[in-house]
Amino acid sequence: MKSSLKISEVCLLAGKIMLESGAETYRVEDTMVRIAASFGAENAESYVTPTGIIFSLQGGESPKTNIIRVVKRTTDLNKIAAVNHLSREISAGKWTVEQALVELKRIEKEPLLYSPALQIFVSALASACFLIMFRGQWGDFFPAFFTGGIGYFWFLTVDRLAKVRFFSEFSASVVIALAAAFFVRIGWGAETDKIIIGSVMPLVPGLLITNAIRDLMAGHLVAGIARGAEAFLTAFAIGSGVAMVQMFL
Repeated sequence: MKSSLKISEVCLLAGKIMLESGAETYRVEDTMVRIAASFGAENAESYVTPTGIIFSLQGGESPKTNIIRVVKRTTDLNKIAAVNHLSREISAGKWTVEQALVELKRIEKEPLLYSPALQIFVSALASACFLIMFRGQWGDFFPAFFTGGIGYFWFLTVDRLAKVRFFSEFSASVVIALAAAFFVRIGWGAETDKIIIGSVMPLVPGLLITNAIRDLMAGHLVAGIARGAEAFLTAFAIGSGVAMVQMFL
């Protein structure tokens, strides 16, 4: 069997990339165990929570157990797909441990597939489209477009500076509510509530809720409940930000 230290490093890095990119915990565990088995470590065990990974290679004179902490989490399905593809190729015997480690480090260093400017534009467009979906007026399309763009720009800025997800979502919802009220006040919008609803949709934790349900269905109760709590806090931050502005307007 290849060096257990190298195998553990490959498996932990693969799991870390996937977990930081928004993958479900059961998918992370399965990928890590499959990679280890492909390199000859048949008795590998992994335990994953949204904030950490425990990985163990059993057998031999001194079983190795490693723990890694996951602090930042975002959504990058491109990296998840890249690690999944690499895992399948490892299972097919196309990569050595050393080559897989180099490739994983390359994947980890890759920037987000979409630039912040593109994310802001798409969020603005999605906000305007959600407005129409919620039966808003076509006259509010552009107010919702700009409100959603301003709100998401603020979210990205605060998230980069403060590193506190709750505060960035709360402050972004405050900015969205203020912008919507301003546009309606100057006569460039008609329905404040529809503009706000459409503009906060890019902030809604849809992926968190989905992953929480999938983890619970897969039997990962701790991870499912933790993700559900995170989704609840996000929803609470968005709602409380909008409510605070509405109280004073």
